[in-house]
Amino acid sequence: MTATKANAGQKPGANQNPYPFFDFDMTKMLAAFDPSKFTGEFAKMAERYQVPGLDVEALGESHRRNVEALTAANRAAVEGVRALAKRQAAILQETLDAAKDAFGQFGKSGSPQEATAKQAAFAKQVFETAVANAQELGEMVAKANAETADVITGRIAEGLDEIKVLAEKLKK
Repeated sequence: MTATKANAGQKPGANQNPYPFFDFDMTKMLAAFDPSKFTGEFAKMAERYQVPGLDVEALGESHRRNVEALTAANRAAVEGVRALAKRQAAILQETLDAAKDAFGQFGKSGSPQEATAKQAAFAKQVFETAVANAQELGEMVAKANAETADVITGRIAEGLDEIKVLAEKLKK
C-alpha cells in the first residue's frame, strides 16, 4: 500500500481521522458560488429581448434572491447531513463500547441462569437504546428537512408577491 500525503509518516494501518466525511466542508465550496454573477447574466439576457414595461432590474433582483435562497437551503441541508452523520458515528461508538462491556460481563457470570438473565437484560437495554436512537435520528432528519423547506417556501411566497407587483406594473 502506498502512503498518501494525508497519512505520510504514520504507521501502516493508522488513521488519524476514522471519519473523513466530517472534514468535508461544503461551506467552502459554496463560498465560491456567487449569486451576483448569475444576476448579472440574467439581466444581460433579459435586456436583449426588451419587453415593454418589463422591469429587468427587479427581475434580476428577484433571481438573485432565488439563488441566495437555494444556497441557504443547500447549506441547511448540508449542516443537517453533517449533524446526522456525526450523531450516527457517536451512536455506533456508544454501541460498540456497550457491547464490549457486556461481553466482558457475560464471561464473569456464575450459573447459566445468571448468564441468561444478564443477556436478557442486555438485550432489553439494547432494544430500548436502539428505539431511542432511531427516534432521535428521525427528529434530527425532520428538523433539517423543516429548516430547508422553510427557506424554500419562504422564498416562493416572496417570489409570488414579486410577480404580483411586476404584473401590476405591466398593466399600467
